[in-house]
Amino acid sequence: MSEYILDCKRYHGKSANLKWRDCMEMTWHDCDLREWLNDEFYNAAFSDAEKQFIKTTHCTDNGEGCPDTEDKVFLLSVAEINDLSESHGKDLRRAVGTDFAKTKKPDGCSLYVYDKTNKDNYIIRDGEEVGFSWWWLRTQGNKPSRAFFVGTGCSVRSYGNNSIDGYGVRPALNMNLS
Repeated sequence: MSEYILDCKRYHGKSANLKWRDCMEMTWHDCDLREWLNDEFYNAAFSDAEKQFIKTTHCTDNGEGCPDTEDKVFLLSVAEINDLSESHGKDLRRAVGTDFAKTKKPDGCSLYVYDKTNKDNYIIRDGEEVGFSWWWLRTQGNKPSRAFFVGTGCSVRSYGNNSIDGYGVRPALNMNLS
């Protein structure tokens, strides 16, 4: 999983006219974010030489009624972030966005960054207080139109409307190093 939030995208939906209430029933298997990660992002972020080391990953825990997927680049599931948090601590859930992630995009997406008035919502990097942001997980949320995300205080939440334009993307992948 990337250390930083690399971009800001809706889980599903590409139009700048979408509002957070315009969410629709959508699974990880069919969402725009999965398509973007495995096409546009994958092809822009990695050279042909680097792609040779990226394994196809069988992704489970995608949500109720969502089939397993085979992905080169993916988002972590709820089970995966919980497992990582147990072995590495919850602080790995705190994530800061890149300048690119914070830039307003043509589709209206712009990473929301928490202010520093609550210490649960910022981290100290290189001696500086830096607000962190929410970021998507791939698991479908508590309704078919929602997805899980990592929110304030490192919490895993189930109610992210899939058309929200302020959540970040922390891509994950598995590499073959042999």
